[in-house]
Amino acid sequence: MKHATIVGSGLVGSLWAIYLSKAGYKVKVLERRPDMRKAHISAGKSINLATSYRGWKALDEMQVGDEIRKIAIPMFGRTMHDMHGDTTYQPYGLKDQAIFSVSRGEINCKLMDIAEDRGNVEFQFNEECIGSDLKGGTVQLKNTITGKITEVKSDVVFATDGAFSAVRYHAMQKTDRFSYSQNYIEDGYREILLPANADDSFKLAKNTLHIWPRGRFMLIALPNFDGSFTCTLFMPFEGHKYCFNNLTTKAKVAAFFKELFPDFYKMMPHITDHWEDHPLSSLAIIRCFPWSNGKTVLMGDAAHATVPFFGQGMNAGFEDCSVMYSLMKKHNHDWDKIFKEYEVMRKPNGDAVQDLSLLNYVVMRDKVADPYYLLQQKVERRIAELYPGKYFPMYSMVSFSDIEYQVALSKGKEQDAIIQDLIKEHKINDETPLTKIDRYIHSLFSDKTKN
Repeated sequence: MKHATIVGSGLVGSLWAIYLSKAGYKVKVLERRPDMRKAHISAGKSINLATSYRGWKALDEMQVGDEIRKIAIPMFGRTMHDMHGDTTYQPYGLKDQAIFSVSRGEINCKLMDIAEDRGNVEFQFNEECIGSDLKGGTVQLKNTITGKITEVKSDVVFATDGAFSAVRYHAMQKTDRFSYSQNYIEDGYREILLPANADDSFKLAKNTLHIWPRGRFMLIALPNFDGSFTCTLFMPFEGHKYCFNNLTTKAKVAAFFKELFPDFYKMMPHITDHWEDHPLSSLAIIRCFPWSNGKTVLMGDAAHATVPFFGQGMNAGFEDCSVMYSLMKKHNHDWDKIFKEYEVMRKPNGDAVQDLSLLNYVVMRDKVADPYYLLQQKVERRIAELYPGKYFPMYSMVSFSDIEYQVALSKGKEQDAIIQDLIKEHKINDETPLTKIDRYIHSLFSDKTKN
């Protein structure tokens, strides 16, 4: 039996352990942290995740999707909250397409349980990676409790240990011709748990992602099963009128929410008492290449960490698993061939999902409240309804298909320009009758067919 080592028991590492076990490997998963299943994890412990098509495809490939659906809440669109507390709603796709809110802690624990129950997988916790022999397939470890130094050797090593990967830092970044960049965006985030009502009911509509767009920053809320919402305020650290560094007292925090999120403040008037329940955190984009060396390869955030504004970090990591698995079968476990094809296939898509995430931040914090953008969305949604087999909005390509991220990005920009030209050419506005809009759309597509 072949042996595999996975460094990092997070989302990608736990799912990849299930894949490897199914492929016949004896799997050892090494984790620096204690076993999260033995500690209470609140729903608001970290940014809730949005599972979409790519994630479900990978989960279903291992027959674990239905288990995860039991802890996931569908969100069929986004609800925008303006400065007066009024709301508007934008569906994400067509025919009740949805992304799903799921607690990071809950899905991670569930995947670890499944990996242990279903296969030849052993998790070892409190083991910190302090070095790696990339070509020899050896990982050096230090036990965080006893300080004991050990080594684990296997046929192949997978580094799924996140944006600040120890394998990448201690080994790959020290190799010749390894390119690496770590770029922080100027915005950070702070999480806030909006509790349920006294009767455990939801304070906001359940099956939607809530956004308070404020131009340069935003607050979002995703539902949890216990009636609470995991909320996240994204905002510049400094240098703006509204920034984290200005919120230095409880009085300033209260005034900030009263002025900018009055409806939220009414639901949570004691927010100042919970302002520091979760730390102020930063956001970085990690780019590197190559992703493999010898018997070792990077997967998930270790290879392409992104910011969370398209909800694709977990989905992209799960897609890494699916792609790697297909290459295992294609190349009959020849890891040299698998790794080379994997990194060439996935690197452009890792870059693209990062670019998409940054673009969607501008959409969420600003454009969703812009009348012209809403008009574009109206026209685009109508095109998708009239030509469902020929036209896919960029959001749909990313969230509701497995079209490559790099294709979704380039095609989305192209389509955006076409819609803007259509609106400008025919002077379309909110008052334009739908019959006229349909005629313009049919004319556009008939011209394309002729061309």
